[in-house]
Amino acid sequence: MSTTKEQRIKEQEVTISSQQQQVQQKEHQEAINKALDETKDNIRRTTDEARKDIPRYTQIVNEYQEETIQAARQMADNYLECQREIINSLQSAMVPQIDAANKAVTSNWTSPRHVTEHYARLVSAFADNTIAVTKLVNNTMFANLEAFKTSVQTARDNVKEFSRIGVNAARTLEQTSRDTARVAGQAL
Repeated sequence: MSTTKEQRIKEQEVTISSQQQQVQQKEHQEAINKALDETKDNIRRTTDEARKDIPRYTQIVNEYQEETIQAARQMADNYLECQREIINSLQSAMVPQIDAANKAVTSNWTSPRHVTEHYARLVSAFADNTIAVTKLVNNTMFANLEAFKTSVQTARDNVKEFSRIGVNAARTLEQTSRDTARVAGQAL
């Protein structure tokens, strides 16, 4: 008789234990579902906020493209104007050179004075061109430095944001671990 009674008590304990496990599993499942639903809502909110920034990003890209197109147009215009001036200068220089060549046959075109004058003009033109190229290089370098500065600032801001995201993820993980440990402790 006592064996049957003991068996009934054990069966009741197993049944109670099984019911407690089912309740705990249900609570865990509800907690998981709640957390996933909250995460889903957070993601929806975040994507909605990100979507609001699309017009601003589109505007920035459009402005950049318009500036690039305008700069290309200005460069082409400047190049063509430069070519016009070079051609006009060479054409106007050719006539006197042809005349000078004709006179050279009859005069002393290799005199030191003429050679010195031509050399001085050549050196002066070389110096002017060197200064102009230096200005172009400096302008390009300063523009690149500004672009690099902007890139560094953007990278700094992005790293700061990634760090914030990492900290938030770690805090969430910590809180979740604590909640899980607390729930597990209560279950025991």
